[in-house]
Amino acid sequence: MSVDLLVEKIKEKSNPSVAGLDPKLEYVPEYIVKKCFNEYGKNLKGASEAILEFNKGLIDALYDVVPAIKPQSAFYEMYGIDGEMALHETIKYAKSKGLYIILDVKRNDIGSTAEAYSKAYLGQVDIGGMEVSPFDVDCVTVNPYLGTDGIAPFVDDCIKYDKSIFALVKTSNPSSGELQDLISGDKHIYEQVAECVNKWNGETIGKSGYGAVGAVVGATYPEQAKVLRQIMKQSYFLVPGYGAQGGGAMGVKPCFNDDGLGAIVNSSRGIMCAYKKGDWKEEEFAEAARCEALRMKDDINSVL
Repeated sequence: MSVDLLVEKIKEKSNPSVAGLDPKLEYVPEYIVKKCFNEYGKNLKGASEAILEFNKGLIDALYDVVPAIKPQSAFYEMYGIDGEMALHETIKYAKSKGLYIILDVKRNDIGSTAEAYSKAYLGQVDIGGMEVSPFDVDCVTVNPYLGTDGIAPFVDDCIKYDKSIFALVKTSNPSSGELQDLISGDKHIYEQVAECVNKWNGETIGKSGYGAVGAVVGATYPEQAKVLRQIMKQSYFLVPGYGAQGGGAMGVKPCFNDDGLGAIVNSSRGIMCAYKKGDWKEEEFAEAARCEALRMKDDINSVL
């Protein structure tokens, strides 16, 4: 299963972290923005080309440090079709460097629409008798709110095409508790969702002992993470909230199993914008990102 590949890459680099590539134009060094505006114009194309150049610089600096990247689709969609092209080129470039790709799209809908989403991101579409993969990614995030019929197409394509998914279970944002912490029966909603994840994951367990259906569990809620780790022993956790959102190494520790595996921790702004802290020059943005990724690696490993 695809999750086995992720585990292999984590072990290879001794690094259970993922670099989130969620670029806003203001995150991109000014010299790159000016160059792209001069070449393409001060428009969506110019902005998207600046983001792509920024991403490639980050990937060049990080590919031998981190096992994976996680582009968030929304940060590309807001620049229109040019932003979408930058996303595709970012994925293609990261693949060429051997990185595992988690595309953060949080998709779902009724069964037939979920099937279409799954074909777009995990599976293949039929074009005149030819099977084509629209997105060449290893994994996507999904929203489980619609229940099993909205998740089943993704699970089917995980099995068929050797892919993985992460379902939202306990998210890192401050208001997540408004719904996720409500009690249903005698359990929190996030616990009920975790039990669904276990059910969906059951037939996808790979050689690593983990399955294709993982869970998004925020670093900002370590007590809930402890509970969820016990419920979903064979699911990998994607852990947002480290760094800029306030989560630290001790906060992510409960997301891991005793084998030191079971979770991959995301940092986006902390890595992308590392050059904005300290005495770094804009031209050193990639070096600053690499230093922060290495610091993060050591920080997390220190508590495992």
